[in-house]
Order: sequence, then C-alpha cells, then structure tokens
Amino acid sequence: MAETATTTEHKSRRSTKIGQVVSTKMSKTIVVEVIMRKAHGLYRRVVSKSKKFYAHDETGAARVGDFVEIEETRPLSKLKRWKLKNILQKAKLVGGEEAQKPAV
Repeated sequence: MAETATTTEHKSRRSTKIGQVVSTKMSKTIVVEVIMRKAHGLYRRVVSKSKKFYAHDETGAARVGDFVEIEETRPLSKLKRWKLKNILQKAKLVGGEEAQKPAV
C-alpha cells in the first residue's frame, strides 16, 4: 500500500480584491479602483459603487490600466493597508495617459 501525502492549503483570512490601477505616480505605491456591483434592496437594479485603495507595490511592476489582485495587510503608512498580490491582466496601451493623447 502506498501512502498518499495530503497537502492541505491554508486559506488566508486576509481579504482580496480585484481592480484596475489608476495611478502609479508614487514610489512603491499604486492606487487601485475597485468597482463593486450589487443589486438594490428594493428595486433590484444593479448599482455600481467604486472605491480607491492604496496598495504597496515593492517592485513597481504594475502600470496604469492593469487589472490586479490586492491583499489586505498590516498598516504600512497613513493610507496603505493593501499590498499587490499579482497582476491578472496587463494594460493594452503602454505608457498610460501619455499614449492616449492624440498627436496634433
């Protein structure tokens, strides 16, 4: 009989959110906008609510427009309580706001 090694993965108690990077102008900090959609209690229409979170990006890998996953962490500064977990989808345009301006 062969013994089977069971690997139990511990589920983290820290909450995670998925959002889009809207700013990378600070060093090692990104601003992630998370859009939460929920049905209205009375009218049952879908209502969108957005909130911005400051997240720690140690390597500076995230760019404006990327979809990222952030994870809750201890307070790192006055506003930062999240850290970048991974980048889910890279932005299609490289360069952010500069690439979106039309050439005159």
